[in-house]
Amino acid sequence: MTWMEWYDSLWKPSWTPAPATIGLIWQILYPIIILTFSFVFVQAIRKKLPWLVALPFAINLVANVIFTPIQFGMRNLPLAAVDILIVWGTIIWMMFAVWKHYKWVAVAQVPYFVWVSIATVLQLSITWMNR
Repeated sequence: MTWMEWYDSLWKPSWTPAPATIGLIWQILYPIIILTFSFVFVQAIRKKLPWLVALPFAINLVANVIFTPIQFGMRNLPLAAVDILIVWGTIIWMMFAVWKHYKWVAVAQVPYFVWVSIATVLQLSITWMNR
């Protein structure tokens, strides 16, 4: 069974966005993520920003990247739920950590936070419905 057939076979809430919508949202968010995360990492490398501020960005990046292999490769809903909670939590941490240094970077995370909040509720719902 392909990953899409598997995903389609899962019980999902009635408000689940279509895969095309989810893809479109990520196409909008990834440029914001690339720009702001790159800026933070460059500033940390240049020692204009403490590495402790860059830490939640690094954790978020890893957790974001491994979500798809966990969810669709391993097809492990509980682990994907834990992973997305890490993504969600680190966005909050990122926003607080960077606020006093670069407010624009924190504000730029708002669309990412909103989407991941929705995606987290969706993932937790799917995980619960398919336990």
